[in-house]
Amino acid sequence: MDGVDRADGRQLIPKHGGYRKLKSFQVAQLAYDVTVVFCNRYVDRRSRTHDQMVQAAHSGVQNIFLRQRGLPVWAANDPRRSQLIAQRPATVDDVAQWARQAHQDKHNIVANAALTLISVACSLLDRQLAAQAAAFEREGGFTERLYRIRSGKKASG
Repeated sequence: MDGVDRADGRQLIPKHGGYRKLKSFQVAQLAYDVTVVFCNRYVDRRSRTHDQMVQAAHSGVQNIFLRQRGLPVWAANDPRRSQLIAQRPATVDDVAQWARQAHQDKHNIVANAALTLISVACSLLDRQLAAQAAAFEREGGFTERLYRIRSGKKASG
């Protein structure tokens, strides 16, 4: 079976572009890369904090460096967050260049940049989940698509 519902032309298992093409994955991966570079540069590699930050970034959750060091975390309306998002950085070098242009304490800028990227990735994931939920409501799940295909085959004899 080629996966196409003969009755309406829709596929039982819709084709997807792959998770690596999703913007949310790309931004989360960038946040991870920035965190690793930041930790390797500014946090002792043998410390528990280094391991925790890298693991947290790998999991896509907020790292703990700023809170532990008493450094300010940017508010949601901080203009630096908007500036970084508007830059649409794609690589660690893009983020580093943006941080150099910000002319502030590099530790605070890069750590907040990583948090901002994680926030963007989470927002993109929220949108993807909402779109998936809408598609599920509209088209049903696997079992419902399978039922339509089987019913169509039985009806066509």
